[in-house]
Amino acid sequence: MISQTGQAIQLKDLKGKVWVADFVYTNCTGPCPRMSSEMRQVQEALRNLKDVNLVSFTVDPVRDTPQVLAAYARRFQAKPSRWLFLTGEQAVLLKLARDGFHMAASDDALSHSTHLALVDRHARVRQYYRAFELESVPRLIDDIRHLVRERP
Repeated sequence: MISQTGQAIQLKDLKGKVWVADFVYTNCTGPCPRMSSEMRQVQEALRNLKDVNLVSFTVDPVRDTPQVLAAYARRFQAKPSRWLFLTGEQAVLLKLARDGFHMAASDDALSHSTHLALVDRHARVRQYYRAFELESVPRLIDDIRHLVRERP
């Protein structure tokens, strides 16, 4: 995958870290901006915790180039060292959403889940959170703090 800064990112770059993943696209007029706002809340609440990352994968890699992702990231005040916006080949992203995270709504790349996934230090999905439930973000933040305290 390629980040909003143009840096190549691999799974090994996230191993040993607790992270939250979601799937969005930058020209979405529906749930994506709200999901990104919730991710920003998580970023701010955990700004002093080490080894925590946020990862937003695009489901529209044709339009969401690293430059477009960088502008979107700035819109949500994403810190590149903490919050990655990743693009890559459409087939790879769809497979990741569908088979890796079980978060693709269909085989249509522009359809995607509105869940956030909490991933542990061993790259295992621990929990899913419905992005628009009132208590999801506070519960996610608490669960991240718990995972950070777990032994690696």
